[in-house]
Amino acid sequence: MINKDRLLNKFISYVKIDTQSDPTSDSTPSTEKQWDLANKLVEELKEIGMQEVSIDENAYVMATLPANVAQKVPVIGFVSHFDTTPDFTGTNVNPQIIHDYDGKDIVLNQEKDIVLSPDYFEDLEQYKGQTIVTTDGTTLLGADDKAGITEIMTAMEYLIDNPEIRHGKIRVCFTPDEEIGRGAHKFDVDKFGAEWAYTMDGSQIGELEYENFNAAGAVVRIEGKSVHPGYAKDKMVNSMYIAQDFINSLPRLETPEHTEGIQGFFHLSSIKGDVEETVLEYIIRDHDKKHFEARKQMMRDLVSEICSQYERDCVKIEIKDQYYNMKEKIEPVMHIVDLAQNAMEEVGVKPILKPIRGGTDGAQLSFKGLPCPNIFAGGHNFHGKYEYVPVESMLKATEVIVKLAELTAKKYE
Repeated sequence: MINKDRLLNKFISYVKIDTQSDPTSDSTPSTEKQWDLANKLVEELKEIGMQEVSIDENAYVMATLPANVAQKVPVIGFVSHFDTTPDFTGTNVNPQIIHDYDGKDIVLNQEKDIVLSPDYFEDLEQYKGQTIVTTDGTTLLGADDKAGITEIMTAMEYLIDNPEIRHGKIRVCFTPDEEIGRGAHKFDVDKFGAEWAYTMDGSQIGELEYENFNAAGAVVRIEGKSVHPGYAKDKMVNSMYIAQDFINSLPRLETPEHTEGIQGFFHLSSIKGDVEETVLEYIIRDHDKKHFEARKQMMRDLVSEICSQYERDCVKIEIKDQYYNMKEKIEPVMHIVDLAQNAMEEVGVKPILKPIRGGTDGAQLSFKGLPCPNIFAGGHNFHGKYEYVPVESMLKATEVIVKLAELTAKKYE
């Protein structure tokens, strides 16, 4: 039996360490504070008896659980990231533990009247009677993806303490900077040495994903002309008005708040401007590769159209691809998804196969030669103050890792 209190205490110790990443930094990891948890994980891996524990100059942590079977079994891996999103503060995380959740509103912060309510977050209803970890309403929680780290660490310790469970060689890796799209950039696939792996980075219990968005980021720079407003007639060009035209020219209903499933979108994530210059930052997402390319072309065409209206190059756009849909790399090796599905069923979890409306390290790793589907870690409402995770979901995710190790060895007997 996996010790619930031990798992919970481990998780709490991780989320209290601030590991927020920074997209404006060029270093790896992007913030020095990510080293705090990375180094802690190195020591804990050694303490529980993992072998070949290493941390490189970019804070990628790797370790090995040696096989305890004689037959040849493919090396499998488990991956999670230790950074948290820059979208919301992760400083001074103060988790609240709700035992035997009664299904009603959870007051996160009475002073600020911040309430986690099942009336708005319907998923809460399925966790009645369970232990739920929430924020105090002033920070995110960090279950994305410290829940995944907790589950991998706990599963490895359980396998070491229970050698009667037969398994092949297992590799684990904890990465920096996933939240800013760089988690796999300096991941040494050859050093990792696994035939395939699983990211423990999904949301609700049962999620199993091998499809994700194709993703790109776009920066639109709009140049205006600033003139004293008292003498501006026929001279001033307000870049913010041009920005408004650009924004309104994109399909209004193709935004995150109006789409679901495999529907793509344009997401305006940042706008900064004055009369002289306005900068728009977008993310572009679509599961379908042709639609993805069409979205990027639509933005380029819009830039050209606006420039022609003003008869000068007043708008410039830079688009950078970030990651691609891993489905094309997973489908040729679908047995690795089948194994995960079987593992879930054997521990009493109903698999929910669905496309990711986002991305994981696994998307980039799959294109680097390491097929890497995504398994639930249990958290909900990532990247904000309403984030929470049921401890029972984390326990089940840990059981899935253990069962996957066991089933993989059985498959190759």
